[in-house]
Amino acid sequence: MIISYIIGVRKEFLLSKKEGDLNMKPQESFRKSPGQVPETTVSKSGMPYRTLGSTGEKVSIVGLGGFHIGIQNDENDSIRIIRTAIDEGINFMDNSWDYNDGISESRMGKALRDGYRSKVFLMTKIDGQTSKTATEQLDESLQRLQTDTIDLLQFHEVIRMSDPERIFRPGGAMEAILEAKKAGKIRYIGFTGHKSPDIHLKMLQTALDNHFIFNAVQMPLNIMDAHYDSFEKRVLPLLLENNIGVLGMKPLCNGLIFKSGVATAVECLHYAMSLPVSVVITGCNSLPILQQALEAARSFSPMSEEQRSALLARTAKPAERGDYEPWKIGTAYDATSRNPHWLG
Repeated sequence: MIISYIIGVRKEFLLSKKEGDLNMKPQESFRKSPGQVPETTVSKSGMPYRTLGSTGEKVSIVGLGGFHIGIQNDENDSIRIIRTAIDEGINFMDNSWDYNDGISESRMGKALRDGYRSKVFLMTKIDGQTSKTATEQLDESLQRLQTDTIDLLQFHEVIRMSDPERIFRPGGAMEAILEAKKAGKIRYIGFTGHKSPDIHLKMLQTALDNHFIFNAVQMPLNIMDAHYDSFEKRVLPLLLENNIGVLGMKPLCNGLIFKSGVATAVECLHYAMSLPVSVVITGCNSLPILQQALEAARSFSPMSEEQRSALLARTAKPAERGDYEPWKIGTAYDATSRNPHWLG
């Protein structure tokens, strides 16, 4: 079935599945809130867990960001952060082939020795968009992470309207990744991007055109995104309708949120956790920052509509131009734009 994709049209579309068929049905507008917070179970340690979309996997409400565990001067500090997170109940590990020139993956691989690998849901990302580069990067990631299988492999930085076609075309990265899944090197497949909801929608549409549905999608979800070119408003409902795992990132806007003075770190984390996401991925470059994330998770209860509205009212003005989400309006966060050879 050929399904049209129209950019810039305000009438949104939701995907629906019926007896194995895929089709699009129009919906005049999104509901006022993006959906109910999914069922959450709490462990004895106080860590909440949610189900990752249709996979059935239980993941911690907080995920450990991969970039930030590769910037410590001493790798033992990185390993200590990772293992402390796992010991305290965080089981979702984020990473990427390109983080800190591979240092983040290498340090995580060392941290996951001694039985720690079996305690986590391990995710990493590749930049390669051709079969050759995707295969090479995946194999490097497996070696660095010291594992035979990656639980979730994601296409990283889908930030150009041309990226979906490059990934799905003959000889593209998807061919290699599907073969890797058959070989048992990966279990689930997703994608991530930070630039525009339009590009996420294009990627989802291109997948559908190729008879494929992703297991998970990662995107910025925070109190600023809600006001400007919003992934929360335009992409999140689509994922929920199709039971695709939602991975929220940049809940603190990479720390830029604090320059606005409108919200605390815990408020930002609780806002993101109150969305119908599977996990909120946050960077923890020290043990005190990790403890802050752990406390936010353990003290979490879903925000009421009144609390949510009050917080959004405070953030509306500073968020209106995207200044606190520079990844949407500039290129400073576009690693593959500076390194186009990573794409292949």
